[in-house]
Amino acid sequence: MLRHWSKRLLLAALLVTGFNVANAAELIVSAAASLTNAFTELGEEFQKLGIGDSAVMNFGGSGKLLQQIDRGAPVDVFASADELTMDRAQVKRLIMAGSRVDFARNSLVLIAPVGSTLNVTGLETLRTSDVRRIAVSNPASVPVGGYSRRVLQAAGLWDVLKPKFINTQHVRQSLDYVARGEVDVGFVYATDARVMADRVKVLLVVPTEIPITYPIAIITDSRHAVVARRFIKFVKTPRAQAILERHGFSEP
Repeated sequence: MLRHWSKRLLLAALLVTGFNVANAAELIVSAAASLTNAFTELGEEFQKLGIGDSAVMNFGGSGKLLQQIDRGAPVDVFASADELTMDRAQVKRLIMAGSRVDFARNSLVLIAPVGSTLNVTGLETLRTSDVRRIAVSNPASVPVGGYSRRVLQAAGLWDVLKPKFINTQHVRQSLDYVARGEVDVGFVYATDARVMADRVKVLLVVPTEIPITYPIAIITDSRHAVVARRFIKFVKTPRAQAILERHGFSEP
């Protein structure tokens, strides 16, 4: 199922997705935006193993990354922020059978700018006039948006709050909007809130019916499957898990 791209299309895809064209022969890992800090460090540690392997990281919303892969972007490893996106990849046979494993867990939180005076005692507080703008990632393509929609629907608040929503393309954009004070509150992962602990504060830890677990798998069309398998094995090692834990993730 290898997709044949013209040289012009391939180059365009690499540039649009932020790939380093000079390193196109290296392992390319497409990972959820919430993994940016952790996987940047993991990529550096992977290279330090001294076995001649290195990884080029491409971060974004999980749904958008899946679209890129489905269109033939030259990706070797995919790490999603939810099981549903990886399920879609599996149904489309975009990932190698038997290569999928869960490697981390996260939690959903509601955050506000660090100087906010909002007194939020529960999700019902979002109805009040004090909350005018809420950053919510696109639930159709971003896992954190899907988790946010499910908890708000369960609370009977999704439709009520829609006029207040400021839709974002990924969780880091929501984080940025809150940090800059462009919205009153936003839904992000606990690990993202830690990244800007000096600029945002957690108002609520929001329980989710579906656990927030992160799967990783080898892309079927990977040109570096051996190295990809090595990278996934590394992500599960105590050394890599310690890095993930330091960034706020827990074991699945």
